[in-house]
Amino acid sequence: MTKKRINPRNAYGETLVELGKKYPNIVVLDADLSKSTKTIMFAKKYPERFFDMGIAEANMISTAAGLASCGKIPFASTFAVFATGRVYDQIRMDVAYSKANVKIFATHGGISVGKDGASHQMIEDLALMRVLPNMTVLTPSDAPQTKKIVELMASTEGPMYARVGRASAPVIYKYEDLKNLRIGEGIVVEDGDDVSIIACGTMVDPALDARKKLLKENDIHVRVIDMHTIKPLDKKLICKCARETNAIITVEEHSIIGGLGSAVSELLAEEGFSIKFKRMGVKDTFCESGDPKDLLEKYELNEKHIVKTVRQMI
Repeated sequence: MTKKRINPRNAYGETLVELGKKYPNIVVLDADLSKSTKTIMFAKKYPERFFDMGIAEANMISTAAGLASCGKIPFASTFAVFATGRVYDQIRMDVAYSKANVKIFATHGGISVGKDGASHQMIEDLALMRVLPNMTVLTPSDAPQTKKIVELMASTEGPMYARVGRASAPVIYKYEDLKNLRIGEGIVVEDGDDVSIIACGTMVDPALDARKKLLKENDIHVRVIDMHTIKPLDKKLICKCARETNAIITVEEHSIIGGLGSAVSELLAEEGFSIKFKRMGVKDTFCESGDPKDLLEKYELNEKHIVKTVRQMI
């Protein structure tokens, strides 16, 4: 059966328009990429509350912090590689250090950006944002979850960073089923007692596909966790997985250094768990330019490689 696919970027743009009516103090900033990030939807509806800062991302972040100091709720958007790497000092000082109520929403995260190559394939952003004090780090996995997370970002005080990919994503959830979603609380999408796969963002769907195959072919019962919040991490749920399953695998479209895998492994070590553990993500390398499907195969981030990893762990 063909999966329904919706681009999370569209969900972001549409949700901003809805929130613009609910929150008169929401403003949106972009860095000359509003057609791609879909903030153009907000620009058309509320032109007086939209600011295209041009190709000046550092200025965009500092301006967003200034607007936050005046009581506005600024959403600042551009590609993930520009939203974090190009403006790290401004995020560190003007947003995180100042505890400014700025919401940085990045698109085009990960290697599935594809043919734009290493210059645009951001695989370090979660690590960069996770290390900043006061910063909340979020990775929605589909369009309905993106909508809910953007709503939570608007209603929750403090600096926040969220990232989605470039492509349309399979729909995993119904929006109405996410009414109890909370920042910092992972979701048990499917339960099992053999292995826990803790995934985030674009990797949740292939983890679910791998679970189906492993159950059918090997009678392996996999628990799939959607860890949509990288920071603050759901420590209680991770410890529960460590107690109740025989191995834990993390899967992320990000470097294995500093992201979800690092966060989970640090927790397991500090809590004293002795459990088989594997990080799946981009190894310590820059990636090639190519078709997204081919890249995910080459760097072992698809259903086939998740299945292979689980079998090796078992």
